Amino acid sequence: MAKKTKKIETPIDQRETFVSIQKNFADSDLSVSEKLQTLYALQQADTAIDKILQLRGELPMEVEQLENEIADLKAKSTRLSEMIEEFNAFISANKINITECDDQIAKYKAQIDNVANSREYDSLNKEIENQGLLRQIAEKHIAEAKERIFDKKNELEVVKEKIAVRTEDLKAKKEELATIVESTSKEEEQLRANREACAAKIDERTMSAYDHIRQSCNNHLAVVSVFNGDSCGGCFNTIAPQRLIDIASNRKMIVCEYCGRILVNPDFE
Repeated sequence: MAKKTKKIETPIDQRETFVSIQKNFADSDLSVSEKLQTLYALQQADTAIDKILQLRGELPMEVEQLENEIADLKAKSTRLSEMIEEFNAFISANKINITECDDQIAKYKAQIDNVANSREYDSLNKEIENQGLLRQIAEKHIAEAKERIFDKKNELEVVKEKIAVRTEDLKAKKEELATIVESTSKEEEQLRANREACAAKIDERTMSAYDHIRQSCNNHLAVVSVFNGDSCGGCFNTIAPQRLIDIASNRKMIVCEYCGRILVNPDFE
């Protein structure tokens, strides 16, 4: 008894086109006519979904950009607040240094009254002078920190104003987008259900070619009907008479020799 030869499945290439699948297009549970009609219905659903997405325009992207900008501004606001706290802590530390310097100066001045010789007197005066210099440095640090706090607070106010403005913009954009989505949600849901139903009937290789052609075309049309009786509905180049006969028969997959789209019978519309 002869052994049945097992059919070898060729791996699907994401760059597949309708030209590359012409030989095994008819190898399906669906007839060629049904498969062409299903592909055309799939294209019609995708085109309608594209129109809905176009209606939303740049709104989804604008909403995302505003959300990212607000997040960045809030992060900057947090960092500025932290810097202000750090400067305040720096001021507090220097105030403590000033108090310690004053205590040391008072202690050395009290010791001067009881010195036994000039050498000890000079040493104490030197310590008083050093503590005075340290006090001046601390005061300078405090003054500089206060200036930085003033600048950072002004910067923080500007950032907070931007956050408030961008938040209002985001709210308006979201409301506008929600209105459009609400008005088209039922239609989009039905279209996506139709699309899934069509896609479920088509083999993976054909779907891969369909998706590849759609992505490579500006108008996202992978399956088109004959336009004006003798032209491709995608690129509008003239179709040869014999090919028009083949298209009308619904028995072959005919691909436009110019743009690579599947050409289907206008009666499908």
